[in-house]
Amino acid sequence: MIDDAQVQTFRQQLRGMLAQPADAGYDAARRLFNAMIDKRPRLIVQCADVADVMTAVRFARANALLLAVRGGGHNGGGLGSCDDGMVIDLGRLRGLRVDPAAHSVRAEGGCTWGEVDHATHAFGLATPSGVISTTGVGGLTLGGGIGYLSRRFGLTIDNLLSVDMVLADGSFVTASAKVNEDLFWAVRGGGGNFGVVTSFEFRLHDLSTVVAGPTLWPLERAAEVLRWYRGFLPSAPPELNGFFAFITVPPAPSFPPELHLQKMCGIVWCYAGDAAHADAALAPVRAMAPVLDGLASMPYPVLQSAFDGLYVPGLHWYWRADFVNELSDSAIALHVKHGAQMPTLHSSMHLYPIDAAVHRVGRKETAFAARDARWAAVYLGVTPDPAQGEQVAQWSKDYWQALHPHAAAGAYVNFMMDEGQDRVKAAYRDNYARLAAIKARYDPDNLFRVNQNIRPAG
Repeated sequence: MIDDAQVQTFRQQLRGMLAQPADAGYDAARRLFNAMIDKRPRLIVQCADVADVMTAVRFARANALLLAVRGGGHNGGGLGSCDDGMVIDLGRLRGLRVDPAAHSVRAEGGCTWGEVDHATHAFGLATPSGVISTTGVGGLTLGGGIGYLSRRFGLTIDNLLSVDMVLADGSFVTASAKVNEDLFWAVRGGGGNFGVVTSFEFRLHDLSTVVAGPTLWPLERAAEVLRWYRGFLPSAPPELNGFFAFITVPPAPSFPPELHLQKMCGIVWCYAGDAAHADAALAPVRAMAPVLDGLASMPYPVLQSAFDGLYVPGLHWYWRADFVNELSDSAIALHVKHGAQMPTLHSSMHLYPIDAAVHRVGRKETAFAARDARWAAVYLGVTPDPAQGEQVAQWSKDYWQALHPHAAAGAYVNFMMDEGQDRVKAAYRDNYARLAAIKARYDPDNLFRVNQNIRPAG
């Protein structure tokens, strides 16, 4: 328990804002991207700088407050907040600095990927991230970072050069391949278990324009397309990435009116190589005769933000996920069955490739252990209508339960809800024991536990 005098003293130590339940801005400050989850923290610290983060961590620790950390706020499981405890909100820490000579960018912990893309694109540079530009830099990176550029440049963590962090004792450290190497190993996939990352430094690559967009097929061709996809993509050049999806075509101007609201299967492509070779790389795709060929040359940030308008804040989400090594014919049949039962416009299933450059990093070189997986599958039950929350959640659960016997061990932590310790351990596989030992060194009391939690060894 903390009294008003303690809170007032704490408030005076901050440059940023402190929101409490009685404050006018509290409900806006506590609102989560996933409206299915409703949490009421005792304190929300909207940090203005790293000093605020240090002060907040020390106050939470001294007063035994449950502590959650929010970066961009996209966490599907609502793990950027908590009931009755403290939220450290990094949303005001949005500084960015591109070093074009060094091919690097430093982004503070509250940045979104759209902000990073805006800053780096001006120099004709980019780094791997996800597929929605409103996603936070922090959460996506700490979980691994799977997206459009993974096959060519690896995961986001494979392009991470250093981090600045506030540890559980309130101290500030830098971690990289040369300093605090064990901590740097752990944050590359280990989530927010080890401290508050206040800034990230990434390697940048020469990339400005991509040939990208969706190709769509009727639902009755889904099994045929999936069988083709499982053979084609692993043998495709690493410059070409494509994630498979079941979708309901949104009634948007970019889609022909006759396709609006139709359930279809599709692949969203990104060719991130020399444009002169794009047609050759994509020829097998066009040979599959999609009913919609949306492939076009575009600036990379345009691709990254293509789904922002569909997946806006305030929708109700339920996620389930698995890693996948093989798409067998029996698994494909189940995908076709459940994909056809999508309950809402926003609900979907995605298969994100994990191969090519991702496989060139050993499974023990970073905390991200699924280097032998081929895809990350995610079953997304999404709706704007809270009355449909149970319906979309049940569809996701049923789909996952049907396909789980065909999956590999574990799931991508950024696609997991609050699913318990066994699922967390499965996600990290043989790396879990080392992560738990590092956790015991840097956070022995498990202050940072509102996450896909790695419990301290001992």
